[in-house]
Amino acid sequence: MELRGTCLLLCFLCLVHSTLQQTPPKTKLGAKKDAVNAAVIDDLKKQIENIWQELNLLKEQQALQTVCLKGTKIHGKCYLAVNEKKKYHAASDECISLGGTLSTPANGDENDSLFDYLRKSIDADIQIWLGINDIASEGSWIDMTGSSIKYKNWETEITAQPDGGRSQNCVVLSSTANGKWFDENCRAEKAFICEFNIV
Repeated sequence: MELRGTCLLLCFLCLVHSTLQQTPPKTKLGAKKDAVNAAVIDDLKKQIENIWQELNLLKEQQALQTVCLKGTKIHGKCYLAVNEKKKYHAASDECISLGGTLSTPANGDENDSLFDYLRKSIDADIQIWLGINDIASEGSWIDMTGSSIKYKNWETEITAQPDGGRSQNCVVLSSTANGKWFDENCRAEKAFICEFNIV
């Protein structure tokens, strides 16, 4: 009986010894390899993320090129006319869904170019929404980013714009008034031109 117990104990020890030889304990060299492998994996993950970002940027640029081909390029921006009359907020939402904003001239050259594009693409006798409003604070005209506008082109010779007070909080560019601006009720329906920055 003792011999049998001793044999069993001896077999068990041989089995343990054999198992330990097959899976060597982690050494400093093994831990170092694991750390290097983890660093390589992290580096690969970063490279894949960068590739995805570049791919998305290329898709965005391709979409902008398509917009520029359908519309026009003026001063580092693309403009796309939408000859469909909508209320101010619906027009703004449509431009945003296309990846842009309602057009907002930053200077006289942009305003003149936008006016020319409007006459050629939509109609010679129409008004379009601009991405300018004073909805938040009466008389404080801001652009689509919420910044105060620096350039203004109000019609001041005949009607002394803006003249609508609290009932007219959105801005239109008028082709019949040579690109001058008027304040307008935001619920009016106007055509619009979307603006896309390509710089």
